Amino acid sequence: MRDNYLEEFYSFLRFPSVSTDDQYREKLKQCADWLVKKLTSIGLETQLVPTKGHPIVWARNKHQPGRRTVLIYGHYDVQPPDPLELWDSPPFEPVLKNDYVFARGATDNKGQILAHILGIQETIEEHRELPANLHLVIEGEEEIGSGNLGPFLSQNRDALKCDVGVVSDTGMIARGVPTLSYGLRGVTALEIKITGPKMDLHSGVFGGAVANPITALAQLLATLHDRQGRVAIAGFYDRVKPLEDWEREAWRKLPVDGDKLILEETGAPELFGEAGYNSMERIWARPTAEINGIGGGYQGKGTKTVIASHAMAKLTFRLVPEQEGDE
Repeated sequence: MRDNYLEEFYSFLRFPSVSTDDQYREKLKQCADWLVKKLTSIGLETQLVPTKGHPIVWARNKHQPGRRTVLIYGHYDVQPPDPLELWDSPPFEPVLKNDYVFARGATDNKGQILAHILGIQETIEEHRELPANLHLVIEGEEEIGSGNLGPFLSQNRDALKCDVGVVSDTGMIARGVPTLSYGLRGVTALEIKITGPKMDLHSGVFGGAVANPITALAQLLATLHDRQGRVAIAGFYDRVKPLEDWEREAWRKLPVDGDKLILEETGAPELFGEAGYNSMERIWARPTAEINGIGGGYQGKGTKTVIASHAMAKLTFRLVPEQEGDE
């Protein structure tokens, strides 16, 4: 690997391209501009496509009739870095430790998309052209649901026709095990907010007389799953098709111990999930409901005896074919 490649990676990672927070809007634009400059410099026709949200970077080589067309997808936006106190180094100042680069976005998805770009660059430098027609589509809203990607694809449907699409934004089964991902679960998200008194109250004065929104939220969230790990929402599984026997058998034959891998990687004390399925089946092909965050009341050090005025929770649902998020 060329020395300058690592520095280019660091430059890419230094952009705090957090799409979930509007305060980073200008940083996302700067990150997209950096990509346009990089892709143009290696010989690709590149444009920055405005959307109602964050822009899409679209690059292509000079297409020739009779050649196959490859479309490579990626995204330059990243997840929020919070909680910052859990980082050993600043999230947007890359650090190399034991041959790993630590920074927000290093593996989701800036590392992968830059690897594609550098591979394209070296191929052009060695052979003066690519062996196929190419499109690169790099969006800035993957972490918030890709709301403007669909309209972009529809508007450019004919121009973007391809023989194969490549997405390097998934995962590998295990180190040293070649992996081809042929499907992903979908996702839908929501936020629950329960309100109570018009302001936080002193629990010594009002405790026992006023309902606590945090207690109500905890009771509600406790009904999300049954004791066997199944989602307890009525109708949640109505559209879910059973796994095919051939698929389950193929996964059982994989040269890895899925349970062991997950325990080692996560550090969880034990595994838990929907009864009747192994860990790989649960994370690859079964729908789930997860509580991603809870807030309300006093969160500082020590004790503050309040009854919160409100409580909130953020949830996501991983969905499988035939399930609809709106339902």
